[in-house]
Amino acid sequence: MPQTYTVGARSIFVTVTAWVFIVLSLSATVLAAIQNAAVASLLPGSMVESLRTHPLPLLTRLLVAYMPWVVGAGLALSLATLASAVGLLLRFEWARRAFIGVLGLAIIANLLGLWLQHELVQSLIDATLHGTALPAQAAGVFGGFVTAARMMALVMTLTACGLLGWIIRRLTSPTVRQEFA
Repeated sequence: MPQTYTVGARSIFVTVTAWVFIVLSLSATVLAAIQNAAVASLLPGSMVESLRTHPLPLLTRLLVAYMPWVVGAGLALSLATLASAVGLLLRFEWARRAFIGVLGLAIIANLLGLWLQHELVQSLIDATLHGTALPAQAAGVFGGFVTAARMMALVMTLTACGLLGWIIRRLTSPTVRQEFA
């Protein structure tokens, strides 16, 4: 039996995906704008003194030095997601392609975020352990919590990347592409 496609038929998958990402990108845009304001309000003098007393690893220093650019990139990515999700809802072909590209960038950003999180947690742990004297048993418990948090972040990040990859795969399927014809 031949399979027929109805040109222009709207699938629930594309509609739900578009609305979910519209809501998520709107909230991410608001949070990124707040983060930009917070980063801009950091006092450079107190930051420099803090870095002199507690030197950071090289990669963490670079991250702190380029923090406005990292936060700005997050804002740009959330705005691009919002624009492409609205276009996806309207069934524009350029929006489907842009949305796939944005999801690919989001996968890369999530995987790089694991490194950022590791650097941040490591620098916080080093600063905390240098400033306080913990008994060996308490340090072991503290280390266990840190390891559990890192593993949970790894599992959640890989799950999110897998979900984004599945969405990309569905958006490139012939039935979904037919909607955008």
